[in-house]
Order: sequence, then structure tokens, then C-alpha cells
Amino acid sequence: MTRPVPPADRKALRTALACAGLVAGMTGLAFASVPLYDAFCKATGYDGTPRQGSALSASSEQGKPGDSLLVRFDTNVSSSLPWSFRAETPKVAATLGATTTVFFRVRNNGAVPSTGVATFNVQPGLMGGYFVKVECFCFKEQTLQPGETMDFPVVFYVEPEMRKDSNTAHLSEMTLSYTYFASKNGQPAAGPVAATGGKTNF
Repeated sequence: MTRPVPPADRKALRTALACAGLVAGMTGLAFASVPLYDAFCKATGYDGTPRQGSALSASSEQGKPGDSLLVRFDTNVSSSLPWSFRAETPKVAATLGATTTVFFRVRNNGAVPSTGVATFNVQPGLMGGYFVKVECFCFKEQTLQPGETMDFPVVFYVEPEMRKDSNTAHLSEMTLSYTYFASKNGQPAAGPVAATGGKTNF
């Protein structure tokens, strides 16, 4: 004959199951938080992360003729990667609401093939919500043979809506910064970073 479970034991069992479920949920959230945060930043421009888009939005077609923003390009390479890296031009006057294309060149100066991946950011961070990348090499692994050089385009536009935001309306320039790291399992491997300043010879 089965003995009934005392109320105190049933309560303890429910508590244990609830705790186990909480631990499992927190573990899943920890694994999901990184890609979710990354997706949130890309969608909103939070924390200086440029938004991603496939075409000019409706608001991007309403900029004043001749209204532009000076976009500076900052290129850096981790000491763990024997690469040279620079933009074709250190800066460009980007007309608000118009698509702009700039090429970046990387070269493997090492004696063996190596793989790198680039991260990016914009400054000031408030511009992240108005700087939209249509095409970019960032977060895409690139493998270069010894002495190999490759050119990668960045296609972007700046939303004219920035002029209606009291936090960004006064800005006349911004900086788009890229840093190449050695790639480890598709992710940037941490290491000291050196600014190339666009002066590297190829």
C-alpha cells in the first residue's frame, strides 16, 4: 500500500523543482544574452553600435540638400594579428540620406596564413542610432595568405533625422572605428591593439 506524501515533503519537492527550473532558465538566459544584446544594439544603435539596413528608409530621403556630416575612419589591429589595415581615405563628407561607399584594405604581413575578424563602433555613441550600414565586412572571418591583400567595401548612410534630435543636431562630424583581431572560433580573440591611423604602407 502506497503511503501518502506528507504536506511538508510535498512543499519541499515543489520548492526544489522551482529552484531547478530557475537555475535552468538563468543558464539559458546567460547563453542567449550575448546574441540578444548584439541584435538589440544593431537594431537600435545602442552603445554606439551602427544600425544595419538593406536600403534607405523613408526618413532618409528627407535630408536638406547639401547637409552633410564629416565621417572619420579609425583603423586598428590587434598585436596578435600580423596584418596591415587602413581606409582608402581618412575621412569623407557624407551627405545626409545619401548612400556612401568607402573601401578598406587589409594585408597579411606574416609568413603563414592567418584569419581575422573586425569589430566596429561609432563615436559619439549617440550617432549609433542614425548611422546605418548597408554592407560591411565586420564580424565576417577573413583568411589571408602570406602577403595577400584584399579590399572590402563599407556601404552606409546617415539618417537626416539626426538633425531633429537635440542630442545630435549640432554635430558636424563622427568617427567610425574598426579593429581587426585574430579570429578564434569565429569570435575576436582579445589582445593589445595598435592604431594604424591610415598611415600603413601596402
